[in-house]
Amino acid sequence: MTHLPALVADLALILITAGIVTILFKWLRQPVVLGYIVAGFMVGPHMHLMPSVADGQNVATWSEIGIIFLLFALGLEFRFKKLLEVGGTALIAAIINMGAMLGMGYVVGHLLGWTSIESIFLGGMISMASTTIIIKAFNDLGKQRQRFASIVFGILIIEDIAAILMMVLFSTIAVSKTFEGAQLVTSLLKLIFFMVMWFVVGIFVIPPILKRVKQFLNDETLLIVSCGLCLGMVMLAQGVGFSAALGAFIMGSILAETVQAKRIERLVQPLKNLFGAVFFVSVGMMIVPSLIVEHIVPILILTAVVLIGRVIFATLGVVASGESLKVSLQAGFSLAQIGEFSFIIATLGIQLGVISDFIYPIVVAVSVVTTFTTPYGIKYSEMAYNKLEKWVPKRWSKLLDGYAQGKNKEEEDNPSNEWLTLLKRLFVPVLIYFTLAVAIVILSRIALIPFIMEQLPSTFGKIAAAALSILLMSPFLYGITSPRHLLSNKVFFKLLKENHFNKGVLILLNLSRTFLCILLILSVLLPLFPRATGGLIFIAILITIFISFNPRYEQQTKKIEAAFRENLNNEEEEE
Repeated sequence: MTHLPALVADLALILITAGIVTILFKWLRQPVVLGYIVAGFMVGPHMHLMPSVADGQNVATWSEIGIIFLLFALGLEFRFKKLLEVGGTALIAAIINMGAMLGMGYVVGHLLGWTSIESIFLGGMISMASTTIIIKAFNDLGKQRQRFASIVFGILIIEDIAAILMMVLFSTIAVSKTFEGAQLVTSLLKLIFFMVMWFVVGIFVIPPILKRVKQFLNDETLLIVSCGLCLGMVMLAQGVGFSAALGAFIMGSILAETVQAKRIERLVQPLKNLFGAVFFVSVGMMIVPSLIVEHIVPILILTAVVLIGRVIFATLGVVASGESLKVSLQAGFSLAQIGEFSFIIATLGIQLGVISDFIYPIVVAVSVVTTFTTPYGIKYSEMAYNKLEKWVPKRWSKLLDGYAQGKNKEEEDNPSNEWLTLLKRLFVPVLIYFTLAVAIVILSRIALIPFIMEQLPSTFGKIAAAALSILLMSPFLYGITSPRHLLSNKVFFKLLKENHFNKGVLILLNLSRTFLCILLILSVLLPLFPRATGGLIFIAILITIFISFNPRYEQQTKKIEAAFRENLNNEEEEE
């Protein structure tokens, strides 16, 4: 008889315990995520009244898979169009909330006697809400379709992106003891580049493929293909230095634009539930009663800071963005916890040797407590608003409601919005085309140019490599310089006729787009002909002019845009 692997036995123990506890919690009408954490504590290494998990490392691996599928499912439910709808609100709220919590963490850390570096890391830990816990709580309570939930999802995505930059910044501060702004800007640009490239290329490639092979995709095959794409994007994201969670979310958002989105979401649901359960059980396994007793004072202080601070500042942030007090308060209560990114930041600090080991169990304890309170906060946030509405003076309530309505009206009537509309119309296509052109430059340097130079190691080879690289970029270069996105917009002509200042700014915008194209062409030419800078600039200008006025590229660009819009709207058209 073969020996049963420890992983199988551990999973049996975890799932049986979790099943019994969650049935009990369902009977008590409590959120099941709390049951998972209790089950994790029961099978953890610090609870000796029943059998414990033998190999915690294997469980940790499964919990990482749980995070991946939870974020993949979030991407399937929360499309980029929805993010754009709440983007301004989410960005303002996230900046106010995260900035305030970073400052509070730094101050509280110093009051507890921690070092400056430890206080900085503490601020980062308590400034990050838990995406997985909030998603689970929303699903359990059926709140995921409400207005405040959409805003919370937008804030969570911005926080996850900010967490990646925060880890780069903290690593730099910890190692060099200085603030490296250039490295932070580089990381931000790298993140934007890869996110745009992945999403745009994914929309070009994946929806049409799934549409063409639709007749061959039964449930089994579609599940395998979807999970393969998800894990492939996870590997790609990790390979370029980003989190697995970000890769999973991006692939989910790409598949959300396909005609198979609803089927994929239904098929992935059981996997999300299974692996997500293991993740929350693993959080419960990290509860150490002795350390909690030893550090009970900082745990209580930090728990109060998270529960009170995040509710207040998240609410103020959403109010400042122009939402009503009710929606803002619901969003604030939803964000009153810390989670997986806090663990990651704490682990980073320990690996760098800049924070003490006792901080990690403190953060885990605070996370567990705030995880317990999150479902109740979401559930009773409307009741809290009703009580607050009675307590707040009526003139204040009218002032807040008037501010929200006035801000929305001001946004509609404000003349500066004409410029904002124009810049949005211009910025999005330029960003997409520029990202694709940069991707071609990178691929040319890595593969195309070395291959041609190997076959033709001469000046003719350099010319051929440069010509082919620029030819591949040319439709995207035309997309950057094309005036179509301006000439098709009535706002452009309105601004053009208003005054001479507007004319100057619009001319500057057009020149800046031309300058981008010249830079892209020079990025191909200069490495091949480093001693002919002056002549290359003149050649780059001529090539840009030729591409800008070539009708053949206009047709290619129109086809590219039409294909992108068709793939992006596949799911809506199918419905």
